[in-house]
Amino acid sequence: MKNQKGFSLIELLIVVVIIGIIAAIAIPNLLAARRSANEGSAVSSLRTIHGAQATYQATNGNGNFSTDGPAGLADLAAVGLIDGVLGANPSTKSGYNFEFASQPFTVGVNPATFAATGKPQTTTGITATGTRNFGISTDGVMVAEVIATTDSLNVVEGTTATDPSTFGAGGTVMGN
Repeated sequence: MKNQKGFSLIELLIVVVIIGIIAAIAIPNLLAARRSANEGSAVSSLRTIHGAQATYQATNGNGNFSTDGPAGLADLAAVGLIDGVLGANPSTKSGYNFEFASQPFTVGVNPATFAATGKPQTTTGITATGTRNFGISTDGVMVAEVIATTDSLNVVEGTTATDPSTFGAGGTVMGN
């Protein structure tokens, strides 16, 4: 019985340790890729909201953008300009919460304006869904605002988010 074939306990433990090391290297990269994908989706969603608002103003809004507050996104969904997920209340998509604010035009005084923001749902720990807030307003310029981080893993530990009507004062312009 000295010719038995198989693996010893030490050999199996070495394989388990190697798999653990590979997992420890790969998992942070996968989480970073997921956060990056969530941020890309948030930017895309805000650009969709901007285009939908322009269409709504020209067709259904009589010169105004959709209703102020959460109902504004629901208005866009009701006329088929955005999907039901983005138009839901609360509006959450791909790990981001979306908010909307608008101001109607006043004849001879103010033009109609709007602003929309996307903020990560989770801002702490390894389950963070994003590291930046995003905003877009009537002019179509996308603004990014980095959320304050303090740890070495670049995990979000606080937010400096602002409301949609004043978003962008501390952000970085991403282009239009």
